[in-house]
Amino acid sequence: MKNFILPLALPLYMVACTNPQTSEQHDHDGHDHEHATADSAGQLPPGHYGSLITADGAMSSADFVAAMQGTDSMDAKIQCEIITSCTKKGCWMDTKLADGSTMKVRFVDYSFFVPTHGLEGKKAVLQGTVRREVTDVAALRHYAEDAGKSKEEIEKITEPINELAFTATGVIITD
Repeated sequence: MKNFILPLALPLYMVACTNPQTSEQHDHDGHDHEHATADSAGQLPPGHYGSLITADGAMSSADFVAAMQGTDSMDAKIQCEIITSCTKKGCWMDTKLADGSTMKVRFVDYSFFVPTHGLEGKKAVLQGTVRREVTDVAALRHYAEDAGKSKEEIEKITEPINELAFTATGVIITD
């Protein structure tokens, strides 16, 4: 029986494990989003990650900071500057906001990544959901390790922080 099932299951597994990034990809947050169009081969344009979005309607970092006053979460499309990204997988980014604070950006359902190097100082348009959350010491130390911080820098992290955390469904990175 095993010899019969394996040849049938392998092609199904291979199809299920692929995740082409096209405009056909569904958002996981249940909200309608404005999408650009992938090319005829289903490829994203350079600098686009996750769901294909446009920069149209993105609020500035200053407008975003003002909009977050008095709220714990909201759906948003914002423009901001990238400080750094995860140097191991590209599974998160830190961005700089207009008030000088840093916002952690993760990607919905761990379904896409951004480049691991060379993003510092670049501009990004993010679309998704932002929430205020407490990040514990273990997670902060993990992020510091991913960012290539020294052991001494990592050991100095001893307190959790309250921060804005953005879960992006789509990202555009430009110079």
